[in-house]
Amino acid sequence: MKIGKVGEFGLIEKIRQAAPYGRGVRVGIGDDAAWLDSRGTTLLVTADLLIEKIHFDLRWTSFYALGYKTLAVNLSDIAAMGGTPAYLTLSLGVPRSFRSEDVEEFYRGVRALAARSGVSIVGGDTSRAERFFISAALIGRAPHRPILRNGARRGDDLYVTGTLGDSALGLKLLKKRSRQSGAGYLIRRHNFPTARLAAGALLARSGLAKAMIDLSDGLLQDLGHICKESGVGAEICEEALPLSNAYRKFTAGDPTIALGGGEDYELLFSARPRAREKVERLKARLGIRVTRIGRCVRAGDGIKVLDRRGRPRPLARRGYDHFN
Repeated sequence: MKIGKVGEFGLIEKIRQAAPYGRGVRVGIGDDAAWLDSRGTTLLVTADLLIEKIHFDLRWTSFYALGYKTLAVNLSDIAAMGGTPAYLTLSLGVPRSFRSEDVEEFYRGVRALAARSGVSIVGGDTSRAERFFISAALIGRAPHRPILRNGARRGDDLYVTGTLGDSALGLKLLKKRSRQSGAGYLIRRHNFPTARLAAGALLARSGLAKAMIDLSDGLLQDLGHICKESGVGAEICEEALPLSNAYRKFTAGDPTIALGGGEDYELLFSARPRAREKVERLKARLGIRVTRIGRCVRAGDGIKVLDRRGRPRPLARRGYDHFN
């Protein structure tokens, strides 16, 4: 069967089934990061691959922004497990046409975020390549039990941090070289995403989040991972989706991009309904938006987005898949 028919996540599932677990592996393939126990220390390990013309385009992305984002997307995986980042290895495939200054500028972007997040760059590799190729692996620690994708239950509330759709819309504006008012905010959200490390750690420490994932492939796509692993369905209220003022300006409030666009790197989590007051208090401590957008339902109901009248909204693309 061709990979296009299997899809990215079908392929990951096949790899997951074929991969043996070794000693100390609590959770391997299938969550935001692997969970390993090493002599009483809980380690989190995540890896990411970025390839020119597939994940980024140097016509509208600077080397500095690319370096910054390379680390940010890995930090987001650690945040989704409630961990603290520590060590980064970074391997590059570099075209011969590049200048050494280009690579130095890339690392300057990585270092800028590493300094803020307490990450040490400890190794990697380099090779010649036809396109710029980045392979990053980040190791973190989890002082508390990591939050997995499989803890949601029917009746749970669903929350997201921040706002949705800004990054995907920012990419569209980047491609158009837009100079309209508000475009700069959306473009920054695409180039310089914020990994919600403080929110993830606090949610893990408090025990409020029962399942969690970072939004890299789009709200509906990533919600689908929680639903599959937890054995639930979901109802999302269209009116509850947190949209920035800049997003509303360019879309007139149409939630399509917010539902299916990727690379927001916000956190999506479930919590028991009895914890609503505690979640509200947690919002005040974090100083960021945390919005209840829906609830978990029985698995047979699937995933639905309800419009203002409570009717299911037709859903087109659910999010990003490399092979579809």
